Amino acid sequence: MRVVIIEDETLASERLKNMILSYDKDIEIIAQLESVEESVEWFREHAHPDLIFLDIHLEDDLSFAIFEKVDISSSIIFTTAFDEYAIKAFKLKSIDYLLKPIVQEELNAALEKYRQMTSAGRQSEDLHKLYELIVKKDEAYRERFSVRVGQKIKTFAVSDVSYFKSESGFTTACLHDNKNYYLDLSLDSLSEEIDPSRFFRINRQMLVSLDSIKDVHILSTSRLKLDLEPKTDENTLVSIDKVTPFKKWLEGQG
Repeated sequence: MRVVIIEDETLASERLKNMILSYDKDIEIIAQLESVEESVEWFREHAHPDLIFLDIHLEDDLSFAIFEKVDISSSIIFTTAFDEYAIKAFKLKSIDYLLKPIVQEELNAALEKYRQMTSAGRQSEDLHKLYELIVKKDEAYRERFSVRVGQKIKTFAVSDVSYFKSESGFTTACLHDNKNYYLDLSLDSLSEEIDPSRFFRINRQMLVSLDSIKDVHILSTSRLKLDLEPKTDENTLVSIDKVTPFKKWLEGQG
């Protein structure tokens, strides 16, 4: 296995090199690069490695800038101190990462995963799509609602909602504790304001949270029915045109 390390801290690069060789002394570290500029020049002049250990923040730019200038087909293991949102993005794209400070056991597991993927003939993921996930700032999705209940104001978090339902022109938020509150918002508006990784519009009447789904029943090749918590008498069929995107959403690809 031929490996390139891209890391702008010399001590960290050397430590990673020693850890890789500790896992397998026959791995060949063919280059240790420190910047986007140096990496671009190296990849233009050399045969690409099997695997790259890639730090995200380099001294001259985000390392993703490398892929804007050079087409690289090598597999990637990220080494990063990035936040939880970014780590989630790595997982969704099935690209491995090592959170700094790196420990030997996690490095070994990442290398084992790489070997299993390559032995199964899996291709590396689309780095440009991952780049969009990482550099894109967090969307300012709604976090809570305030509603009037009698002469009081009730506030609850979006995370408390199991599903939203629309009936007779009214939108209701059904919470995990089975309490219901009317909202002065349409489902169309809600769909734009809440995190699409957590909620899905299954049909014209319902917008459901991932946490509310207890079971998914396959009625036919084009029909799905959901069991939700809390239980509801409303139509819980996934619209035919939404079945495929719903399945992708369940797998974290939405």
